[in-house]
Amino acid sequence: METLQTERLFIEPITTHEAAFIFVLVNTPAWKQFIGDRHVHHIDDAIGYIQRVIDNPDTDFRVVYRQHDRQPMGIVTVIKRTYLPHHDIGFAFLPEHASQGYAFEAASALLEALKAERTHTHILATTLPGNSRSIHLLKKLGLHFSETIVYNGEELLLFEKLM
Repeated sequence: METLQTERLFIEPITTHEAAFIFVLVNTPAWKQFIGDRHVHHIDDAIGYIQRVIDNPDTDFRVVYRQHDRQPMGIVTVIKRTYLPHHDIGFAFLPEHASQGYAFEAASALLEALKAERTHTHILATTLPGNSRSIHLLKKLGLHFSETIVYNGEELLLFEKLM
């Protein structure tokens, strides 16, 4: 699965060429509040962060671009987390691209590609209980609340979808 395309978007594997974009994204207030501080304080930190993602066989980060101007807007991810039995889908977008359907469009395309590959029987997602926008999107994507889990002392809501 390389580049995915939707009506408005290109969804491509991340490269270190997106360091400036990632630097901005991981330092947004929403990222820090709901995902966590990745200690990316300089472009070189962003390059290192991206390289660690690329080198990890359990992660698949994809940058979401608007087709008409190739503007990077967000990411969608599939990660095999050690504390979950199946892969976890995630998403994060710059605030100026929120509430325009981009995250739903990108995550839907990624889920369809995963379903077509037939390599996953389940897809999971976790979110903080206070992240109402993420919870709404997960439900819209067809994931259902499964249970509340605790990881590293933090309460997380676990959602799942059969593929």
